[in-house]
Amino acid sequence: QVQLVESGGGLVQAGGSLRLSCAASGNIFRINTMGWYRQAPGKQREVVATITSGGTINYADSVKGRFTISRDNAKNAVYLQMNNLKPEDTAVYYCNAEVKPTLFTTKLYWGQGTQVTVSS
Repeated sequence: QVQLVESGGGLVQAGGSLRLSCAASGNIFRINTMGWYRQAPGKQREVVATITSGGTINYADSVKGRFTISRDNAKNAVYLQMNNLKPEDTAVYYCNAEVKPTLFTTKLYWGQGTQVTVSS
């Protein structure tokens, strides 16, 4: 069993910054891709940013230049530095990890979500 726990969400003013953290624990042999997704009320969950074990990063167009994703393999953690936040960034943010409990098994795991609210 693997758990992903997010932290760092909160309420900020437009133009402010937040740093989200997500740590995976449990039966982990290796983590391939990790990422951040978000879901606003009444809307579908969407990808924000992903980072592979090799360091390849992809961002949603809406956050390019403002958000930075990074990871710490030793801690099985992924981070999302969010700068110049906008009200439209308001959502529940979820971390995701493609986990290999063993060399031959791959499973997707989700965190519980952390609320990010950006006010004007």
